[in-house]
Amino acid sequence: MTAREDRDRAVATLRRIAFLLERAMASSYRPAAYRAAARTVERQEPDRLHALAAAGALTDLPHVGARTADVVARALAGQPVAVLDDLERGAAAEDAAAPDDAASALLAALRGDMHAHTDASDGATPVQEMVLAALELGHDWLAITDHSPRLTVAHGLSAERLRAQTAQVAALRRVVAPFDVLTGIECDVLEDGSLDQDPDLLDELDVVVASVHSKLRMDRATMTRRMLAAVRNPRTDVLGHCTGRRLTGRERPPSEFDAEAVFAACAEHGVAVEINSRPDRLDPPHALLEVAVAAGCEFAIDSDAHAPGQLAWLRAGCERAVAHGIGPDRVVTTRSAQEVRERGRRAAAAR
Repeated sequence: MTAREDRDRAVATLRRIAFLLERAMASSYRPAAYRAAARTVERQEPDRLHALAAAGALTDLPHVGARTADVVARALAGQPVAVLDDLERGAAAEDAAAPDDAASALLAALRGDMHAHTDASDGATPVQEMVLAALELGHDWLAITDHSPRLTVAHGLSAERLRAQTAQVAALRRVVAPFDVLTGIECDVLEDGSLDQDPDLLDELDVVVASVHSKLRMDRATMTRRMLAAVRNPRTDVLGHCTGRRLTGRERPPSEFDAEAVFAACAEHGVAVEINSRPDRLDPPHALLEVAVAAGCEFAIDSDAHAPGQLAWLRAGCERAVAHGIGPDRVVTTRSAQEVRERGRRAAAAR
């Protein structure tokens, strides 16, 4: 192994640890520490890195603490890394415990994910790291859907920043082909049901996820009108986490709306209902999923990932789907990237 290969192994080890911590729903500061260390190590000249390890001085580097320094030193020397081995065993045990059932078959059929965030808004990593994680998971494509501008708490993207990101995605797509990266946005549904971004810019994107993030406790009739306006907008491809509920941490009850009317509109206008796989969301609730199935909706099983390891959370969505008899034919994310693009354009043209 060359010194450069040793450094690359150390970087890969740090990132793999972060990925597995994210997958296991560890506190965000832990994977963030490993990713920060990985970025620092990646910038070092390989010989200098070896010299620092030999001198026991890796903690002199920014963002490298005692634990991450030990990981780097062991990886540079080609030695086992206990924290990584423990996490790998835990992930393998979790996978082995998963039944070989309809949910597993649906998970295997998924080809992409229509809802993922980067550090351009409130995600943890640059788009490149999200794409690499999706590749490692065996996906064929990933849609990048950062937040829109009025969601300032999530550092939503202005039109200018979104245009810059779409250019970045186009360049990245050429590098990672045949893997595909779709341009997109999670667009805030404003109080009047309009979408929070320049309509002409939305027309240029591959995927528009429309989600309600504010005034979630408005009355049922007003919320219904708001959601219907968003669903009927020809630029909407997916209705994201429709109730806005939170199940853990700062818990939040589901918003109230006429589910039969909203899901009938989704079916009529070709808008997929998202089955959000985040453990703190699991949205829609089972009762509303049943309504969406009866309405004839299509579905997008998404991770709503804000970090690379969270892209591995899709099984929960698959389990919820099969519990309601939803097969691959009704799941948009089992289709190719090109089919997803064409689906959105056909639906818009038909409205």
